[in-house]
Amino acid sequence: MSSSIALRQARHLITTAAAVAAASSTSTISISKAKSKLKAEHDPDKALEIYSSVSDRYVSPLSSRYAQEFTVKRLAKSHRFSDIENFLESHKNSPKITQEPFLSSIIRSYGVAGMFDHALKIYHQMDDLGTPRSAISFNLFDEIPVKYGFLPDKVSYGILIRSYCEMGSPEMAMERLKEMEEKGVEITTVTFTTILHSFYKKGKSDEAEKVWNEMVNRGCGPDVGAYNVKIMNIQGGDPEGVKALIEEMSDTGLKPDTISYNYLMTCYCRNELMDEAQKVYDDLEKNRCNPNASTFKTLIFYLCKKGRFETGYKVFKESVKVQKIPDFNTLKYLVEGLVKKSKLKDAKGMSRTVKKKFPPNLVKDWTKLEEELGLAKAEAPDKNPIRLTQRSSRQKDNPHISYGIPKI
Repeated sequence: MSSSIALRQARHLITTAAAVAAASSTSTISISKAKSKLKAEHDPDKALEIYSSVSDRYVSPLSSRYAQEFTVKRLAKSHRFSDIENFLESHKNSPKITQEPFLSSIIRSYGVAGMFDHALKIYHQMDDLGTPRSAISFNLFDEIPVKYGFLPDKVSYGILIRSYCEMGSPEMAMERLKEMEEKGVEITTVTFTTILHSFYKKGKSDEAEKVWNEMVNRGCGPDVGAYNVKIMNIQGGDPEGVKALIEEMSDTGLKPDTISYNYLMTCYCRNELMDEAQKVYDDLEKNRCNPNASTFKTLIFYLCKKGRFETGYKVFKESVKVQKIPDFNTLKYLVEGLVKKSKLKDAKGMSRTVKKKFPPNLVKDWTKLEEELGLAKAEAPDKNPIRLTQRSSRQKDNPHISYGIPKI
């Protein structure tokens, strides 16, 4: 063996032994000891090693946050920003990511490193990561910009306002609108619509009207989405009110969409005006709209409710043509009605189609329904003498055709 090879092997053994020794020394230290060592350690690689040795044992989000921030500071001082990103992004794989304090520590650490775009990105990803929002993240939204010197934009505010509304606090969302105005951040129609919907959902129609008026006064819209939220709130009442809003949309140059007409159709259905509801459906194409799955589901359900199963079956066939077949329960209601009305041919035809369109798990349930309704029974033998003669003739010409008779 040459002396150079021996020297390399010796160095390798020394390095490996040193690494093992370092690992064993850090693997046994306590969390408090690790924090003390991190404060004193300025080598970023050693800081990473110390943090990694105890990262799985952090119970308190606060202690984890401090250790994490110490580590990030060491990496930032050496301008190792790609390493910071890899280090912090790896935390998203932890089961703890769904805990808001844990995710908040990642946002703060990005703030420590001056990586503000990354901090905002994580904040925006909270919904996708399954992390709930509460006062922690809302307060963080105030803390990070002030402490680390970057300003939230309209997207950030939009996420925050939506979060307030989802928590049932549109009043707090309105406070953020004032803040946006003071900071010169653009307020969009979508933001107003989110708050509008939240007030309607809480049954506070008067407050919703104030939001609508403020939106109009600011020149933000309203757009089709905002009108649809308003229509949705009154769809259970007088159809004339829904019609008036749709006409108002058209008068302002907006084009009512399928959702708008679905609400009108639903309003007619709820008021048992099925002929009018059917006309809205029939006029969709004339109004340059296409029916969606909700259109078919709603109309078929209410047709069945009024005992119009044959018309419901026609609408079902139209839904199949455009690949917008309704859900299991709606079609169950329809097929039961067809059987009740002795429309067995339609019921069987519908059943065959449904089993081709439904996923396997629903096909199993539908097959069980067929059996309950008597649609799965074997068809009666063919007693037509003409067809029997033709069949016998074909069998004579081709003796290999057995028609189910086993060969001997």
